Amino acid sequence: MLIIGITGTLGAGKGSIVKFLVEKKGFEHYSVRAFLVEEIKRREMPVNRDSMVVVANDLRKKNSPGYIAETLFERAKKLGKDCIIESLKTPGEVNALRNKGKFYLFAVDADPKIRYERILERKSSTDKISFQEFIDNEKREMASDDPNKQNISKCISMADYVFENNGTIDKLYKKLEDVLDGIRKKERV
Repeated sequence: MLIIGITGTLGAGKGSIVKFLVEKKGFEHYSVRAFLVEEIKRREMPVNRDSMVVVANDLRKKNSPGYIAETLFERAKKLGKDCIIESLKTPGEVNALRNKGKFYLFAVDADPKIRYERILERKSSTDKISFQEFIDNEKREMASDDPNKQNISKCISMADYVFENNGTIDKLYKKLEDVLDGIRKKERV
């Protein structure tokens, strides 16, 4: 079972990587966002980015910094298929998965203006924000000394592969294809 974790900046293309791996490579997808939305609804909170941050930080504080990723990994392990766990935001989540076997962390980034246009296009309920709110949200999630809070910049620095996604979707998919070929060759050795 190959495990790929995905981290990256807001609107950089994590969903595009997931789509490629699911549709072209047969991976199973486990979403931190979907997991958090389930919990937010259970707690009868509004589904927005602020609630996601509060609930995620609370779950990590009550359980462990890697709790969310570990929970999703346990769900994936039951199927035993290659899987993607998206979107990792703390070093604890990354480290928890590094201890689970064949794990690779992919990070994706792009120019902020390109990323903002992308979030507007996807029309998610959590993405109806101004450019300044977008930048402020990202700053809040980029770095923290608290192991239970988001530290996307540290996660990106821990990545096995970093994808700059300022170009076309075809260019991103070509890079992914090349990286996966390399991983498959390494795993056969």
